[in-house]
Amino acid sequence: MNTTASPISDRSLPQAEEVDVLLLLEGTFPYVAGGVSSWVNQIIRGFPELRFGAIFLGARPEDYGDMRYQLPTNLVHLQVSYLYDQRESPPVMPAQAEPQIMRDVERLHALLHDDIGHPDCPQLFARLMDEAGPDGRLTQEVFLYSRAAWEYVKKGYRQRSSDPSFVDYFWTIRTIHTPFWRLRDVALSAPRARVYHSISTGYAGILGLLLKHRHRRPFMLSEHGIYVKERKIDLYQAQWLKDNRSVFEHDPSRLSYFRQLWIRFFEHLGYLTYQAADDIVALYEANRQRQLADGAPEERTCNVPNGIDVPRFAALREQRAPTPPPVLCLIGRVVPIKDIKTYIRAMRGVVNRMPEAEGWIAGPEDESPEYARECRDLVAQLGLEGKVKFLGFQKLTDLLPQVGLVVLSSISEALPLVILEGYAAGVPTVSTDVGSCRQLVYGLPGEDEAIGASGRVVRIADPEALSQAAVELLSDPSEWQRASAAAIRRVEAYYSQDMMFGRYRELYEKNFGKSAAWQA
Repeated sequence: MNTTASPISDRSLPQAEEVDVLLLLEGTFPYVAGGVSSWVNQIIRGFPELRFGAIFLGARPEDYGDMRYQLPTNLVHLQVSYLYDQRESPPVMPAQAEPQIMRDVERLHALLHDDIGHPDCPQLFARLMDEAGPDGRLTQEVFLYSRAAWEYVKKGYRQRSSDPSFVDYFWTIRTIHTPFWRLRDVALSAPRARVYHSISTGYAGILGLLLKHRHRRPFMLSEHGIYVKERKIDLYQAQWLKDNRSVFEHDPSRLSYFRQLWIRFFEHLGYLTYQAADDIVALYEANRQRQLADGAPEERTCNVPNGIDVPRFAALREQRAPTPPPVLCLIGRVVPIKDIKTYIRAMRGVVNRMPEAEGWIAGPEDESPEYARECRDLVAQLGLEGKVKFLGFQKLTDLLPQVGLVVLSSISEALPLVILEGYAAGVPTVSTDVGSCRQLVYGLPGEDEAIGASGRVVRIADPEALSQAAVELLSDPSEWQRASAAAIRRVEAYYSQDMMFGRYRELYEKNFGKSAAWQA
């Protein structure tokens, strides 16, 4: 959040016909603040000699406000597209589908369902996307209005659906497929790049596949969290998914058909992206292993940890009080995946033991307003007014010298920048056992582990454990100092941005060379 700026106008977005690196971004920079967006901003600014472009993919315009970041000067192209906006469908008209194209569609869906590892699967998908344009054989009109498409939807319902509602099946199939025509439009208007670089699988990853196929330029993938895993968490919690089974058909141990359908859809997008990517970057080994399990070719994978500007935050150490401030700070968006409610409940236990303690929440509340209201209500219910404070956006360089602990209560993370930034300022952490947080706190086996613990790791959704760990550190100055020293040593040894930039420079230069060879 330290890189955020006042909202700026979207009226005059930079445009270019060709760039060095085109970043493909789904729901992140520059319209959403947070770890991934901060990393994107950091990467662009870290290579001032390169001309970057970016394509932002969102769901609907109303889901986003103004930009959260001042655009770097070397970001010479920014394109914004919404996959589910209220654009009108093509006018209803008779449409004729060629038999061969429908046979190809049927074969692709059969492979996705039964044999996704078949070598024909990615190539067949790319060929069908070529046919999705206005001059192709698989236009949106064919999908929406041809009798052949209608018969195929009915056939799919009879063969595969376990939900009794054909109407819900019909509209779910339409909704799932609609973004593909939007993505093809985006691919047609995108600038050429020496390298296409997606920061997730999903729709952004599929756009990378299309651009690589269209222009014969290399395609890189960097995953912070595992996109498919995060979408599964969202879909498990989603209330909008229908389940029309009767009380006699309903098995609570089985997911509803439409929930399963959406999960499989995102799994398929992930697999196709992995097959297309020339380099697949994970932040840490556990995520790389997850990528392999989901279909990533091992020889294309590697780990590149996040890195931060250590000297910038190291300067804050001189501003610290001689004893740890009794302030716990959660730095992040007020959204369900951050499990702010567990943090608030933990603060009740902290304040019971340390009445002078305060809990700060530094992050935006506009992404999930209803959840933010619930969090504020919980503060009131627990009698924590004046003790738990919602600060909104804050400059970390102003915030961190006042903080005794950086707290992370998330149910899913990758390699959180806020923990590293706290470390560089000498602030230990208490974190849930998600993503790479255990590695960040206790170190990898060997020299890293020998540095010692730079905080505590606790179970997910356990406010008592979170509060106990926080009180142990804040009430024992010598233990807090040991954790602070370990935090500083660990971030300086393994997580500087110079190390990260060096590794990405190698990847970019390798792929620039590949791009030149392909075009020769």
